[in-house]
Amino acid sequence: MTDPFKYILLLALFGLLVLIRVFENELFYDPYLLFFKSDYLHMDFPRREILKLTLFTSLRYFLNALISLAILYLFFKDTSIIKFSAYMYAIAFVALLGIFLYFVINPRQEDYYLFFNFRRFLIQPIFLLLLLPAFYYYKLKQ
Repeated sequence: MTDPFKYILLLALFGLLVLIRVFENELFYDPYLLFFKSDYLHMDFPRREILKLTLFTSLRYFLNALISLAILYLFFKDTSIIKFSAYMYAIAFVALLGIFLYFVINPRQEDYYLFFNFRRFLIQPIFLLLLLPAFYYYKLKQ
């Protein structure tokens, strides 16, 4: 792949991540978007449909994960990195979704801030921000 095409593709993939964030209200069911933008530490938990919320949160996670894996592939062209990252995304999904569902099913006001942070790992491409520099450093050391 030529360098200009690679950079255009990377820019497009990062743009997709931005578009997911910009249009999150229109694309995904998430009653916590407004809840956490307001003074949530002093509010009641919002009404939610647990199955719908879980499905849309999972969809958002998988979209972010697929785009992130494509970005990692374009950066490193190493299938072992992609396999490792895919396993990490899968393990993280199971663990984070379990914690997410615990907080959704058992809401307690003292847990709102902790829930807010765990939820971020599911709806934001934070793992890309962790994996990209980690693999870059790994490649430098090889």
